[in-house]
Amino acid sequence: MVGNETVLRQPKRKPKPLDRTTLNDLALSYVARFSTSGARLEAYLARKIRERGVAEGETQLDPRAVVERLVELNYVDDEAYARARAGGLLRKGYGGRRVEQALRAAGIDDGVRESVSPGEGRSRRAALTLARKRGFGPFGSEVPDRAKREKQIAAMIRAGHGFDAARRLVEAASVEQAEEWVDEAAGEGDDAFG
Repeated sequence: MVGNETVLRQPKRKPKPLDRTTLNDLALSYVARFSTSGARLEAYLARKIRERGVAEGETQLDPRAVVERLVELNYVDDEAYARARAGGLLRKGYGGRRVEQALRAAGIDDGVRESVSPGEGRSRRAALTLARKRGFGPFGSEVPDRAKREKQIAAMIRAGHGFDAARRLVEAASVEQAEEWVDEAAGEGDDAFG
């Protein structure tokens, strides 16, 4: 109620059941708005079919066939998606393990995930980015005590970095020492990212 007036709400209309054309339109609209993998697009379409149902007179709708058609047309490219997603996560400072988890959740197959897996150089740069961004180790305003160092190492591990890399950065004596450690591995196994 607003004041003494009763607000009448329109009942929610049930969306129209899907037919082939509407399913194709939903798929095209989705790939136009979002970068996605084939598996994610297929899950989205299957969910829409469950929510809205299938129109009368329509045979079974096949979201997999719609995805395959969009892959043929190069509207969906799992490898390009994986490269972009991996590169974005690494630039934010996430490590290889988090990249692997994100790509697995997106339904990217093993071969593609392996091909975009960061090399040692790229992994070290990502770790340095996170340390710099979060003020860990030599990038902080003060020398961390043991408890704070342990928390910083744990945060880097949660971000997908290995224990050795996290410890190396957090315990670096200076920014220069941390940067030298990264430079030692520059270019090692980073062909997937140019």
